[in-house]
Amino acid sequence: FLKHKTDLWFGADNYEVDHATFVRVNALHTGLLEDDLLAVVRPGLDGIVLSKAHTAETVRRADHYLTILERQGEMETGTVSIIPLVESAEGILNSREISAASPRLVGLSLGAEDLAVDMGLQRSEEAREIEWPRAQLATVAAAADLVAIDTPEPDYTDMEHLERDSSYARSLGFRGKYCIHPGQVEVVNRVFSPTEQEIAEARDVVRLLDKEGIAKGRAAIPVNGKMIDTPIYWQAKRLLRWAEAAGISTQE
Repeated sequence: FLKHKTDLWFGADNYEVDHATFVRVNALHTGLLEDDLLAVVRPGLDGIVLSKAHTAETVRRADHYLTILERQGEMETGTVSIIPLVESAEGILNSREISAASPRLVGLSLGAEDLAVDMGLQRSEEAREIEWPRAQLATVAAAADLVAIDTPEPDYTDMEHLERDSSYARSLGFRGKYCIHPGQVEVVNRVFSPTEQEIAEARDVVRLLDKEGIAKGRAAIPVNGKMIDTPIYWQAKRLLRWAEAAGISTQE
């Protein structure tokens, strides 16, 4: 069924689209992972989202299958990336090992609905029950230099709540959020993209510290009543890289 659908959507030979293509595949324990990968791995596939990644071994098995299929398809080994979807208490506790399980990893993501079932949690609008798992996953992703992707918002009708929840996730270090409905995409893209003001401020910090600080051997300089030092400088550089990765111009 999955192969039929991917052939129908993208064509039988490759993925001819103008954006990154990641396909969510079934979990290892379902027995369907190999068939899913056989159906979707072809030139143009950027990566997979690996469901219910409870352990590092799950990721390593997916890596192994991908290597075989890439060779069979005459693709360069390592072409297909992996984003583990952590959806259990075991996965949260194993997230550090998961993040280092394969060089194919480009991100780490959270699935809060299955996590809530696993832990017996009642989901709430404020989402306080998943504060620690969110913070844990975002921290682990940052330590491993991976993109942290937040859990989707099930209510696709409440855009105000989606914006608040997305803003909070961004404040924790997440750099994206899954969408379950096309109507959510605009809000999520907007919240997780640096604003023009943020870009302008970051550009000023980098320029001023390059000119007045680093070039003159100073680790900090005063700007508008605030001390701008190297941590703020590197934060500004990071934001500019983030904007460029999102296709946003950082030029004046």
